Amino acid sequence: MSKLNPTERRRSDPILCLVVDRAAACGDLANCVAAAVGAGVDWVQIRERELEGTALLAHAEEIDAAARKAAAQRGGRVEIFVNRRIDIALALGADGVQLGFDAVDPPTARRLLSADAKIGISTHHPDEIRSALPEVDYAQLAPIAQPLSKPHAGPYLGVRAVAEAIGYGIPVIAQGGITATNAAAIAAAGAAGIAVTGAILSAPDPVNATRALRAALAAAPRNQPGTSPSVPV
Repeated sequence: MSKLNPTERRRSDPILCLVVDRAAACGDLANCVAAAVGAGVDWVQIRERELEGTALLAHAEEIDAAARKAAAQRGGRVEIFVNRRIDIALALGADGVQLGFDAVDPPTARRLLSADAKIGISTHHPDEIRSALPEVDYAQLAPIAQPLSKPHAGPYLGVRAVAEAIGYGIPVIAQGGITATNAAAIAAAGAAGIAVTGAILSAPDPVNATRALRAALAAAPRNQPGTSPSVPV
């Protein structure tokens, strides 16, 4: 049974996940990540396809260190996820992995990672969640709207797709074109959380951008009480 099973968790505000992309940052990336974590980001997902080997590990270590230091300074913690790369996740001692379509399968990831690690999968339609394996703890559903950090030819899924996706019984993190304006509606549809890149990293002030997203999530009515994965304090 998933460690994020809604029936086993207390109600909490939805997760705010920052997906790190060097191309989207309007300033120093590590500083932007630290500022966002200090302002309320719960999860940091390290996504990087342009780097390999020692360069990728060094990049991941820099982001990991910046995020964890910022969380400690605010008196809490942050969870670190690595996109696709199980080896980098293991080297960092990351809290989980986000598996794309060209990554290892969830059973293999579970064998390699600790029992406490969270495993997420990337999905582009609610029906893809239907066949999620027992090893999967959450699904990341995208794109909900036009992504802010990269071009996308569409179509977009819309908020209704979130409401449909949660019907398959696995926590859903919504991603793609999410801002403080539409975050409340997405949370109200039952999303366990949201994942953003451009809404924070491309903002003139990452702190204010993060706080606005955090406030929108906190204020949203929830159609599915308790569906949010546990949030680090």
